Amino acid sequence: MEPKNVTRQSILYLHLFCSFAIGVANIGATAIAEIQFADYIFPSFDQIINEAAKYRYRSGGLFDCGSLTFRVPCGAVGHGALYHSQSPEAYFAHTPGLRVVVPRGPIKAKGLLLACIRDRNPCIVFEPKTLYRAAVEEVPMEYYTSELGKADILRHGKDVTLVGWGTQVHVLLEVAEQAKMNLNIDCEVIDLVSILPWDTNAIFTSAKKTGRVIIAHEAPLTQGFGSELASQIQEKCFLHLEAPVKRVTGWDTPFPHVFEPFYLPDKHRCLSAIKEIVMY
Repeated sequence: MEPKNVTRQSILYLHLFCSFAIGVANIGATAIAEIQFADYIFPSFDQIINEAAKYRYRSGGLFDCGSLTFRVPCGAVGHGALYHSQSPEAYFAHTPGLRVVVPRGPIKAKGLLLACIRDRNPCIVFEPKTLYRAAVEEVPMEYYTSELGKADILRHGKDVTLVGWGTQVHVLLEVAEQAKMNLNIDCEVIDLVSILPWDTNAIFTSAKKTGRVIIAHEAPLTQGFGSELASQIQEKCFLHLEAPVKRVTGWDTPFPHVFEPFYLPDKHRCLSAIKEIVMY
């Protein structure tokens, strides 16, 4: 089969797959749809944005998508390149009617997934692929949920606030330890967890306490979700800041292949950002 025909079939499959999930949820059933890679979600963009997210609003509350959850593996694994390593959470954060979350590990993934299934809004769970094998945790057998829209403060500190989500949380925890041991800089680490809605109270409270904020994410710098965080922090916490909000992100290029590790905001780039913001 010619490559162009394979591409057409893949697009049609994703289009129908998500439409089917939306229809099933719309009649009251529980629908949990998995898209193999976040990079493949774009043929379904119209269904998710213009159908699932707007059903309740456009019908005046007569219809909704009930229990509709999309599981979407995302992020880099070190060799995925431009079609298997993207982090597209910012595209969906622009859409009222959706909930968007990113777990940092298995325990959080279970809690968020069960919470999304119970929620009456269409939800997207972006699951960082590298954590499928790299994150080892004992997941409780009992039923539990994690609150949607709630950030987790994983480490308390007084000098710099470090904000990330997904895989990047683990990088920031390591960097915070290095900053304390080698530079005597006390960092607070926050896992944002929920992209839409996001926990403004936790972020603003921490920003006012430390006066310095660094946001790290794998997606490109321009229009990444860190832009929204930085904008609101500087609007709401301006008089408490000792330095401009700093972002450490992927680059504004397609994901490279051989050089993928150089694309990511690793511990060296994050530690350098801490030094710069403290010396500002």
